[in-house]
Amino acid sequence: MENIGLIKEKYDFTEFIPYGSFMGKVETYSKFGKGKVILVTATTPTKYGEGKTTVAIGLSDALNIIGKKAIANLREPSMGPVFGLKGGATGGGKAKILPENEINLHFTGDFHAITTANNLICAVIDNEIYHDNKLDIQSVTFNRCMDMNDRALRHIKLQDREESFNITAASEIMAIFCLAKDLDDLRKRLDDIIIGYNSRLNEIHLSALGITDALIGILSDAFKPNLVQTLEGNGALVHGGPFANIAHGCSSLVSLKSATNVAGYVVTEAGFGADAGAYKFMDILTRDNKFDLTAIVLVTTVRSLKEFGDGSLEEGIQNLKTHVNNLRLMNNNIVVTVNKFENDTDDDIKFIIDYADSLGVKAVVNTVFKDGGLGALDLAEEILKFTDKNKINYIYDLEDNLYSKIDSYVKNICHANGFNCSFEVMNKINSLDKYKYPICVAKTQYSLVDNKKIKGDTSDYSMTLTNIEVKNGAKLIVCYFGGILTMPGLNDNPSVKEIKIVDGELILPR
Repeated sequence: MENIGLIKEKYDFTEFIPYGSFMGKVETYSKFGKGKVILVTATTPTKYGEGKTTVAIGLSDALNIIGKKAIANLREPSMGPVFGLKGGATGGGKAKILPENEINLHFTGDFHAITTANNLICAVIDNEIYHDNKLDIQSVTFNRCMDMNDRALRHIKLQDREESFNITAASEIMAIFCLAKDLDDLRKRLDDIIIGYNSRLNEIHLSALGITDALIGILSDAFKPNLVQTLEGNGALVHGGPFANIAHGCSSLVSLKSATNVAGYVVTEAGFGADAGAYKFMDILTRDNKFDLTAIVLVTTVRSLKEFGDGSLEEGIQNLKTHVNNLRLMNNNIVVTVNKFENDTDDDIKFIIDYADSLGVKAVVNTVFKDGGLGALDLAEEILKFTDKNKINYIYDLEDNLYSKIDSYVKNICHANGFNCSFEVMNKINSLDKYKYPICVAKTQYSLVDNKKIKGDTSDYSMTLTNIEVKNGAKLIVCYFGGILTMPGLNDNPSVKEIKIVDGELILPR
């Protein structure tokens, strides 16, 4: 690893706060720069992992190899998945970011700051209620959070009410942190959070608590993007970490802005499949932020497509077709990349390339895990062919009624025949229609619809909307489908059991 100061010099950052020898904080920018943004997404996730982060890192390295000044822009790992099913989230093989253990665990303390700010709000709310309740708080809608998978916290009993914890990555503070344009916008969004309702059913906003300055104090240092490096000595900004199956699944807006000001190409990644993070990246992040989205890279693998075809690549490849068509609804500059694994056959690889060609998109093989940036040179060259600015289209207008927004997502992106909900949820839809915000769909990541067991055709399926909430600070309407949970639990053999200390060195599962 190079000293992080040397990485900083490559990208002309002027403000820099070192966190030891290999990590640092850099400045935010008021406007987007001229850097071209490449969005990396994937087909529907499987237990194997498709390698979006690895491809994003390898592609950034490849662009630098061919003389294009590039930087990666990634989310911070949550310790919930690190200790749970997924393990570390810093890439793998020869395409990864360093220092791995620090990034996967406490990093520069951003998650801790977000968790602390969130729980300070909760403590002050309960303190207001305890001391005479001058704000007339009759119902509380803002929950505590923790950066850990802990199913026991899904339902907790307080002195006067029942409540629940969210995992930090699914909290509204995380969403605000990642969507705020600058510190002034962060302050305004915090003030706008709805913390509850009074006896007249009027909203009570966080501004009424009088603690916004304290929250800014907690968050201001964390709000600066984190600079680390790839294995090949190129820069990576790693900042913010909203989940894509619950939240919007993209790294912070301020880190993306910073990246476009210091590099000609910015390779960013959106979480889970293209129906989750990539869709939300375009639908939420680009609504009032104008930047050059040059291309979308759709990562897939032979084994993931076979998983969706019950072992048959010919059946499972329909998942690739669905994601290509979904992306085309919003953007046309799409490249498919097959993340090649050792046991993949030439025939299977050729089948995917030919199938993509029949869809009218180019597919190229990458070997970034094995070869680093050299394994993504063909992918980099293909992306450089996109030279025209590409307009983003939306499947609904913000002024549309809320029901039709949800229906549009269900039918156009999930390809279901519609959705159903209870009378109570329908009343919520009607009451929240006044908020002309984008919707943020929360559902399982393992299927296009809300049932992870459904892998194929979804056209006869009706999705179940179980709850809907306004996140007024984040400026989102979150729509919960099926059994999606905002506080995950650990599986029966969590990754935390595989963490070892060998000769004084901490070894995390990959």
